[in-house]
Amino acid sequence: NALLDITDVLSQVYLTLETTKNPEALVNRLANYIYSVGFGKIHLNKSEEQLLIDLGAYGQRAGWNSVYRGDYTAKAEFFNYSDARKYARV
Repeated sequence: NALLDITDVLSQVYLTLETTKNPEALVNRLANYIYSVGFGKIHLNKSEEQLLIDLGAYGQRAGWNSVYRGDYTAKAEFFNYSDARKYARV
């Protein structure tokens, strides 16, 4: 279930990354989401873990504005009501 949720969020971030106003903050939220939802449920090899670390480092470029006070485990935080593509799994 955690892997499916992460896949849904990855897909949504992929679709919106080029049009978002602050891509660093979006990537920061993505890295935090993967860490919080996947912790203890999915296992990453060393290269996958390094990619996640790199995502987090890129997300930190957003500076203090990247501090996101929402729920890191809420998949709905990545989707808007106006999105043409809604996620199928809740």
